[in-house]
Amino acid sequence: MNIHIQNGRLIDPANKIDARHDLFIVDGKIAGVGAAPAGFSAQHSIDASGLVVAPGLIDLAARLREPGFEYKATLESEMDAAMAGGVTSLAIPPDTDPVLDEPGLVEMLCYRAKKLNRAHVYPVGALTIGLKGEQLSEMAELVEAGCVAFSQANTPILDTRVLGRAMQYAATFGFRVWLQPLDIFLAKGGVAHDGEVASRLGLPGIPASSEIIALYTYLRLARQTGARLHITRLSCAESLDLIERARTEGVDVTCDVAAHYLHLSDMDIGYFNPHCHVIPPYRSQRDRQALAQAVADGRINAICSDHTPVDDDAKQAPFSESEPGNTGLELLLPLTLKWAAEYKLPLIDALARITSEAAKIAGIAKGGHLSVGARADVCIFNPDAHQLISRSMLRSQGKNTPFLGLELPGKVHYTLVEGSVMYDTSN
Repeated sequence: MNIHIQNGRLIDPANKIDARHDLFIVDGKIAGVGAAPAGFSAQHSIDASGLVVAPGLIDLAARLREPGFEYKATLESEMDAAMAGGVTSLAIPPDTDPVLDEPGLVEMLCYRAKKLNRAHVYPVGALTIGLKGEQLSEMAELVEAGCVAFSQANTPILDTRVLGRAMQYAATFGFRVWLQPLDIFLAKGGVAHDGEVASRLGLPGIPASSEIIALYTYLRLARQTGARLHITRLSCAESLDLIERARTEGVDVTCDVAAHYLHLSDMDIGYFNPHCHVIPPYRSQRDRQALAQAVADGRINAICSDHTPVDDDAKQAPFSESEPGNTGLELLLPLTLKWAAEYKLPLIDALARITSEAAKIAGIAKGGHLSVGARADVCIFNPDAHQLISRSMLRSQGKNTPFLGLELPGKVHYTLVEGSVMYDTSN
């Protein structure tokens, strides 16, 4: 279908465009920016007056809960949430059940997602079989099946020799390794940041050193092996210094932070709010401010949602017994806009963290930009409209977020995937 998106403010960070331009789509691809291609005739027009026209958002961490955890969420429900949030590409961690450690499982997930004809799914394969940290997965075969990187999700490899071999193998073939820094022994039994709040509430703590020590190990092994490393979901200020030092030493390392860590600290636990039970835990206000500043100045490359839908029963338990996780697909854009406003960051720079920069990390060449010939994945939103976050407005099956009851900026009006309008609030 030929689509003409007119009168909008087009923001394309990859091409450094922030201007009033029309967008022309032909057969699912961008055919023209500003000027219509020769012979173009629109079959459908979208009036984007007062709205921002941007590349579809790219989320580097979204658990869709299939296969294995359909009682928490389904592909259908989470794809609906992605469309409502303007998210057109999703990187999926490997901690499904069964784990994404076999090509057949990856192919089945991609097939199921493609059949739904909504967001693009990019599986992140298991670095080791069963995420057990003992035997390396068949990475080359998993890449052929559709994996874009390899990870241990939230399950660290205890044997550093195995981790070193995994990095060495990945480096040989140019595969990127995504790791969340966590020393499982230092974090064992903890549920909150090891600080004054946890002590006052009597909650077992997870010290910042659990992230820093693991991160130091990962960076040293990456330097030794030449692995392309991506550090996921940072939580500590001190981690930033380690990453910057590694970069000056030639380590190929990128990093991201989950959007909710830019706004919340351990103080937000309040009176044992289980929606604030996340791993890694919300750290101190100093850590939160350092992370937010690091995203603003580019030391942290991207923002993700760390979307982890949890069923109500698991969240309504006492804090220390509740299941960690936040729903975030529909909040990725609003939380990014709120952070950008607080730091007076231009909209084009803010959107880069959830479009072009995220695309680079995941190796998505066809997405994250609106160049002529690119896939027509588009998010059209009003950055000034605020919406009340409520259980009823969340399309995700998981309603677990500490932002319930708050008004956040950014309302998505249209989401297009390969030129097809998948979300439209005008109907």
